[in-house]
Amino acid sequence: MSEKSSIKITILVALSVALTVAAATTYLLTVYYRQVCFHILGGFCDSMIEKNPDSRQAVLELLKTQDFQMTGENILSNFGYAPSNLGIRDTTALWIAVLGFLAGGTLFLFSFWYWHRKSDARIQALTGYLERINTGSQGLVFESSDDEFSKLQDEIYKTVTELYQTREEAVAARNNFAENLSNIAHQLKTPITSIFLIVQMAKECLGDICGVETSQRYATGAYLYAKKQANRGNSSMTCKMYANMEDIERQISRLMHLEEALLLLSRIDAGTLVCDRKPTDVFTLLSLASDNLYELSMHKGVLIDVPEMGEMHINVDLNWTMEAVMNLMKNCMEATGIDTVVHCDYEKNPLYVQIRIWDEGEGFAKEDLPHLFERFYCGQKAENTGIGIGLSLSKAIIEMQNGILRAYNLPNGGACFEVRFYTL
Repeated sequence: MSEKSSIKITILVALSVALTVAAATTYLLTVYYRQVCFHILGGFCDSMIEKNPDSRQAVLELLKTQDFQMTGENILSNFGYAPSNLGIRDTTALWIAVLGFLAGGTLFLFSFWYWHRKSDARIQALTGYLERINTGSQGLVFESSDDEFSKLQDEIYKTVTELYQTREEAVAARNNFAENLSNIAHQLKTPITSIFLIVQMAKECLGDICGVETSQRYATGAYLYAKKQANRGNSSMTCKMYANMEDIERQISRLMHLEEALLLLSRIDAGTLVCDRKPTDVFTLLSLASDNLYELSMHKGVLIDVPEMGEMHINVDLNWTMEAVMNLMKNCMEATGIDTVVHCDYEKNPLYVQIRIWDEGEGFAKEDLPHLFERFYCGQKAENTGIGIGLSLSKAIIEMQNGILRAYNLPNGGACFEVRFYTL
């Protein structure tokens, strides 16, 4: 409320109190006046009867002609008279008192209502300001007022300003971290690519010397062939070097995968990863992910089972979601043995579409479950080739598309990943 409104309310309250006091005073004076008249008349009648006893009956009969009730403490009271029974029926003062009470009470209630309305309006304004701040639909500017809520408003403004500054600093720090991570990944990409090319050229030369045919070099058994040649004494040193080049190439491949993962992490942290969300069939998604892992599944001797369970659609980016699902499938493939199966199923209800991927292994270690989706965390059963990014990337990609990802152990053994994409 403004200063003028406060003055108005103060005047109204003072006026209501004054009227109430005046009405109460008028009523008390009226009562006192009627009591005095009653006692005076009683004394007068008593004196008349005392001086003229023969008039006693006449006086009493005269008084009885009035329709009076029996109250009082003097001689008139003994005959059932009260102050109001003596013809003193002027109720003007009483009505003035009643009207004064009503006017004072009305003004007081109006003052209270007006003050409450103004206070409620100010509270609603402050609440609305905070709600608009939380939704980002208003800046920090707020119209100031000079009233009893001014101090509260100032404190709210200071707190909101400080929170805005803290948020901006946090966003700047996150963007700076993402930018640094992206720069590091880009800086790693050039030397890693150069080393990879050099290793491939060295393998070509060593393969010629070692006697590895071109068709054999690119076959999956080139490494074992080179070792066999070395064991036979065929340029043993050269063939050992060829085999070592195979090891170097695999490690470089790990570095290239790490570099790509760091770039993706930086894009997610910076909020620049754009998802082209479209209705996508779940069976198609799982089938494409399984097809891209065909060579790995053949190498590990693990089958990926994707059953046809009817047409179900989710609103996702096919490529990125397929990348997330592939990470889950690879994790299951690495956790199970040869000649086993990685199972998939999916179902739909009014709230979400659920996808499950599980293996036939021993399941997650209890110590790993709380940390599975932390970046760079490698579980106790993880292979040496893991870098601890795949599951965290899958979780980030799925959550960007209105989904959740959780992991748990099945009652009969095996690790299970559960993905839910909400339809609302």
